[in-house]
Amino acid sequence: MKKYETKNIRNLALVGHSGSGKTSITESILFKTSVIDRVGKVTSGNTVSDYSQEEKKRKVSISTSVIPVEYDDKKINLIDSPGVFDFEAEVLNSLRASEAGLLVIDASAGIEVGSEKYRDYMERIGLPRIIFVNKMDLENVDFNKVVSDLHLQFGKKVVPLTLTLGSGNEFEGLIDLIDKKAFKYNGYEREEVEIPENRIAECDAAYEEIVEVVAQTDDALMEKFFNGEEFSEEEFRKGITSAMLTGDVVPLIAGSAELGFGIDLLLECIAKYMPSPDDSRANIGFRPVNPDNTRKVDVNEPFSAYIFKTISDPFVGKISIFKVVSGKINESDEVYNVNQSKSEKAGGLFYIRGKEQIKTKEVVAGDIAAFSKLSLSHTSDTLADKNHPVEYKKVNLPKPVLFYAIEAESKADEDKISSSLSKLHEEDPTFTDKRNPETNQEILGGIGNVQLDVILSKLKNIYGVSAKVVDYKIPYREAIKGKSEVQGRYKKQTGGAGQYGDVWIRFEPSDEDFVFDEEVFGGSVPKNYFPAVEKGLLESMKSGPLAGYKVIGVKATLYDGSYHPVDSNEQAFKTAAQLAFKKGITEANPILLEPVMKMNVIIPDSYMGDVIGDLNKRRGKILGMNPKEGSKQEIKVLVPLAEVLEYAIDLRSMTQARGSFDMEFEKYEEVPKEEMTRIINEMK
Repeated sequence: MKKYETKNIRNLALVGHSGSGKTSITESILFKTSVIDRVGKVTSGNTVSDYSQEEKKRKVSISTSVIPVEYDDKKINLIDSPGVFDFEAEVLNSLRASEAGLLVIDASAGIEVGSEKYRDYMERIGLPRIIFVNKMDLENVDFNKVVSDLHLQFGKKVVPLTLTLGSGNEFEGLIDLIDKKAFKYNGYEREEVEIPENRIAECDAAYEEIVEVVAQTDDALMEKFFNGEEFSEEEFRKGITSAMLTGDVVPLIAGSAELGFGIDLLLECIAKYMPSPDDSRANIGFRPVNPDNTRKVDVNEPFSAYIFKTISDPFVGKISIFKVVSGKINESDEVYNVNQSKSEKAGGLFYIRGKEQIKTKEVVAGDIAAFSKLSLSHTSDTLADKNHPVEYKKVNLPKPVLFYAIEAESKADEDKISSSLSKLHEEDPTFTDKRNPETNQEILGGIGNVQLDVILSKLKNIYGVSAKVVDYKIPYREAIKGKSEVQGRYKKQTGGAGQYGDVWIRFEPSDEDFVFDEEVFGGSVPKNYFPAVEKGLLESMKSGPLAGYKVIGVKATLYDGSYHPVDSNEQAFKTAAQLAFKKGITEANPILLEPVMKMNVIIPDSYMGDVIGDLNKRRGKILGMNPKEGSKQEIKVLVPLAEVLEYAIDLRSMTQARGSFDMEFEKYEEVPKEEMTRIINEMK
């Protein structure tokens, strides 16, 4: 691959609903640019993008792939990202590393949830976008309806640059509106034909809409427009690019990745109209933590880069994919990790195309490449010139909302599970792995069930660690609602010295986890035994009488007792306190407490009734509702953890994946009596 200047680089993230054809488009572009001589298929598991074992098995993208191609003296870095919502973090990082997004829409399915979601995100961050309406060759496809729906949902800024010749089984070509040419396709090859006479008026009207949009980007062009003068190709290019950057235009190309139709026009659109990384109006994506320490996307600036993807392979090793924001990096350079405040030497510098590594000696501002064997560096770290450090903000990634309890299937696997998960975390920082010290369970947290299933599958297939999902143990608590005064007496006589400890303890509720007090008069229990009594009580708090859960919210007051001058000792008083605890808690109206989560659920208005009804069934307490942008509502609610263990799956089903939520622990609350009886019986 030859060397390209920043002005001739294009970074484009492919986003859209799962199954819309992003990987197929990437494969078609690879074929059209002569990188490959045979088009792979997702269903056959032989595409350049989806090369991992998991992707081949599932026949969907689960990881970001960077695919550089060369076209029209431009280097185009295609960033093929997953459509499955569980891997949303991959999409967000891909979009931040790009100057534009290619929104792929399945013409046969229309505007799906993924299309809405990522279009809204690109709109929010001000990222220019191009739309490719794919699968125009499928039955019952209506191009005009797709465009009409896009106008209704996304606005008139969606401007078709092509019209179709036929549709469905009769889809045979495209009309290029800017050049006013029609093409019939035979696979990836095309021949120019006359625009059908009955379509000329339609083409003229569509062309005038484009001209008007271009005219509005510049006063001089507006004057030419009013004077009825034609725009040059250069004026069209600058005008559409300007309108894309301001968000006033979203160019649309139609075609079929499966047949190869329209791939050439898509490449022309990318090369002609997409902004280069050094365009002063382009979205840099990675912004400095210190706003005063900004960098231009310029090869003459000090070096800085951002790692947006990590691949951890037990055979190849660790690969850090980064975008150079400023300056340049050479293969012999040492890199300084700003987040770790340490320097390290990479094992190699190369461009990456799927799993292929293309060695290079230098990478310039705006380009995307990879380092191997950066042991200290992780996804979201900033690399920079040590003498001119800058730190870029990390992308706000979604937090785990679904949790699996897992356990290794053998002792050997148990020893390897944590280290293997740690390596997988390098690739996917959105999942968590923690051991709950109370339940002694390994807890995996993620965005959805597909993500967690993939992690477990990778554990087995890549690292040889077999783990299974087991029932999630809720960390309940036990407490008391009443008071009790009890005696704990321990007496044991053996052949030698005896054991004697005698305490009277009052138990009552407390706002604190545990309070120990004493009201002993007259030395009935010597002071030197007080610590032993407290220790005995603290140890007893680890397991309550109802179901063996940790006890909280207890005040224990030692107020009387007796001792033996010879047989009493610390151990005897500790045991006496434990006997008192068991009896005292049982007599003080013990209750079970459950963890309650605070959740913020964001949903479209149309799902409000169903979601609130469902939350009520889950024993939720609605705290309030706030209107959000885009006809959405935020529901603030408290819900017991036991009721929302699989809420991520259920909410996605209820709202057709349009709903989202986050949750965090809020407090412990008393379990209703009928629930308490069920839980205790299950424990027994």
